[in-house]
Amino acid sequence: MRIVELNENTRKNLLEDLLKRSPNQYTEYEETVAKIIGEVRERGDEALFDYTLQFDKTKINADNIRVTNEEIDAAYREVDAEFLRVLRAAIKNIESYHMLQKRNSWFDTKEDGIILGQKITPVASVGVYVPGGKAAYPSSVLMNVLPAKVAGVEQILMTTPPGKDGRVNPATLVAAKEAGVTQIYKVGGAQAIAALAFGTKSIRKVDKIVGPGNIFVALAKKAVYGHVSIDSIAGPSEILVIADETANPRYVAADLLSQAEHDELASAILVTTSRELAEKVNLEIDAFLTKLSRREILEKSLENYGYLLIAQNMEEAIAAANEIASEHLEIVTENPFEIMTKIKNAGAIFLGEYSSEPLGDYFAGPNHILPTNGTAKFFSPLSVDDFVKKSSIISYSREALEKVHSDIEFFAQAEGLTAHANSISVRFEKEGK
Repeated sequence: MRIVELNENTRKNLLEDLLKRSPNQYTEYEETVAKIIGEVRERGDEALFDYTLQFDKTKINADNIRVTNEEIDAAYREVDAEFLRVLRAAIKNIESYHMLQKRNSWFDTKEDGIILGQKITPVASVGVYVPGGKAAYPSSVLMNVLPAKVAGVEQILMTTPPGKDGRVNPATLVAAKEAGVTQIYKVGGAQAIAALAFGTKSIRKVDKIVGPGNIFVALAKKAVYGHVSIDSIAGPSEILVIADETANPRYVAADLLSQAEHDELASAILVTTSRELAEKVNLEIDAFLTKLSRREILEKSLENYGYLLIAQNMEEAIAAANEIASEHLEIVTENPFEIMTKIKNAGAIFLGEYSSEPLGDYFAGPNHILPTNGTAKFFSPLSVDDFVKKSSIISYSREALEKVHSDIEFFAQAEGLTAHANSISVRFEKEGK
């Protein structure tokens, strides 16, 4: 990995480099995505089946697009008992964490008859997209489905691309069943997003779509936003580690590689006040690369978006971290909790040398669906809040309205909205005669 002194120019170049990874930069695919969405809207299931044959090389029809109970039972027989035990332990942790996010409706009553409040209602239906293809991600199934279940969503539909044999990965199916998915469909890509957004004969329209995917899935979610709600437009994975001279270089190197292995666009950055640590981390990375299975991806990822940045002091390191606003941020310093209080922008923050990023990916409980590409400056991790709607409650008695009706009428008249003013004044017109 390249070792670079952190300064204004290198920080600017780094940010520009990282932003190239954003789905918003891949406009050349938007026309293709728009065509797929349009076809699904117009031809429904027929388009779904055609695109599945074209992209996934498998024949899907109205009879087999939906995963059956028999297929799920078969999946349980294919996964081993240890996987099921670990999966259920993870579910327990994820559910417990998200239960703490749950909010209740509330009301505030005053003596003069004013009642104000907020009514919280779950979204009625959610579509969860789960990537397929070369890898299976049962952990993403849990992270997308469980907060929806905690929120009280009744209908949770899942789409995932089938293999060439027309089957869905057994671990994915078991995770979906354990998490509480209502229905599972064998369809992926932009066509799956279009089906969830607009509905077909086989797949009902949902109110919200969540879940990560490739660039076509990301752009499709962007295109259907407004017809349905979405969680976010996810970009490639990223990790930033803030470390000082007390950090274990072997641990830091391992954590950087844990995200770099996702794909060639993944970003892995160390910001440290110790050049000696950076050099040791570099050596450890080289040693790990000789024995890790995804070496080719790792090397390209580190070559493209891997950095070991040397900061003059911890304040400069913290400022860089806040500007980059990484999806995952590890703080491996002498006093990580003190540093954490100064972090403003990060998707998830991991404190101390025994809180490595994969702990959050699989088991700790907080959600691993996180803002990427600097969007942690204004977006948050997927949560129970993403699966509820909030309605304001307003109730005034005659006595309460009488005290303020003149002020409201004045405000409305100031905006030139006489019908607004009349809606209030008509309730007191007898008093004015």
